[in-house]
Amino acid sequence: MGKQVTEMLKGVLEGIVLAILSNRAAYGYEITAWLREQGFTDIAEGTVYALLVRIEQRGLVDVNKVPSEKGPPRKVYSLNAQGHEQLAEFWRTWSFLTERLGQLRESQGGN
Repeated sequence: MGKQVTEMLKGVLEGIVLAILSNRAAYGYEITAWLREQGFTDIAEGTVYALLVRIEQRGLVDVNKVPSEKGPPRKVYSLNAQGHEQLAEFWRTWSFLTERLGQLRESQGGN
């Protein structure tokens, strides 16, 4: 990914992770693997884990520790009510921005 895409992704990664967790509970590596499968190949696992810590501290997810075959238990994250509210706000903001950017692009002749 180019630098501009990486920087833009940092700004929306929380919303993307919340959207992933709205579909199913997951642990950090699963989220990272899914992002990579979707083409976000430059996302570092550490970036996702740091984000998960932040959203846990903000009370947006519930965490369950599940035994792991290798090493310590895994933290499995699931979106709670507050997380669903935050995700809804993310989508409202996303819609606002994409609409305005679309208008700006059209006024520039689509370039």
